[in-house]
Amino acid sequence: ITRTSRQKTDLRQHTTTRTNRVTMKLSAIVSLLAMGSASAFTVKTPTQVASSTRSQPTSLHMESSRRSILSTAAVALSTAAALTIDPQPSQARLEAVNRPDLLPSDAGAVVIQTEKFLTSGQAKRMSDLIRALEKDTGFRLRVLCQNYPNTPGLAIRDFWSLGKEDQMDDKYIVLVVDQFGGKGNVLNFNVGEGVKFALPNVFWTRLSGKYGTTFFVRENGIDFAITNAVEAIVQCLRSEDAYCVNVPDQGVSMKKLGL
Repeated sequence: ITRTSRQKTDLRQHTTTRTNRVTMKLSAIVSLLAMGSASAFTVKTPTQVASSTRSQPTSLHMESSRRSILSTAAVALSTAAALTIDPQPSQARLEAVNRPDLLPSDAGAVVIQTEKFLTSGQAKRMSDLIRALEKDTGFRLRVLCQNYPNTPGLAIRDFWSLGKEDQMDDKYIVLVVDQFGGKGNVLNFNVGEGVKFALPNVFWTRLSGKYGTTFFVRENGIDFAITNAVEAIVQCLRSEDAYCVNVPDQGVSMKKLGL
């Protein structure tokens, strides 16, 4: 009986201790809630209200500035992503041109110049290089030298069977060369899906960045920019792996490529 009484006494003490602890925790929670409520619903004095009102325009201005910066950054990033291998932003706003009358009479022409950046000899050697590449690998490389708006524009798609449902294939590369008044990169690429595995987007970005800048053209000439770009493309597609991410070293000539 004595042992049972002690057990009951110990049980009551243990229960009382746990009850006190729970009560203390609840009190602390209630106190925190009360403090939060009090701060949320504190009545401000006229001076405090005036001070808060004066600070609102500044806060709104800062918030507006932050939103403006974020919006500008988002537009810049999306534009950069969209223009990886497409024309420069200034070029993308140009109106479309469709001038089939500017196309050559030779239906097999692979180099078209409505603006003569290449000499006749350079154009001839480049055409031979491009035809040999197509015969050996199946990749279709085409070069259009223009001075907007003096360009065939959309008419080039039918002439070279590009970007259409009944196109010859999607293993094509079109190099469009245009100085655009010296305000942008002169090398712009239109690349079919069948080429992107061999030459991914980063390759075209690096190629135009190496040979198409206004600095390179001013120092070396636009004809050298075009021939270097074409030779780099041919070298990559003729390589053992038929794959490039980086632009080959400068110095490869058409003679070394078999012409």
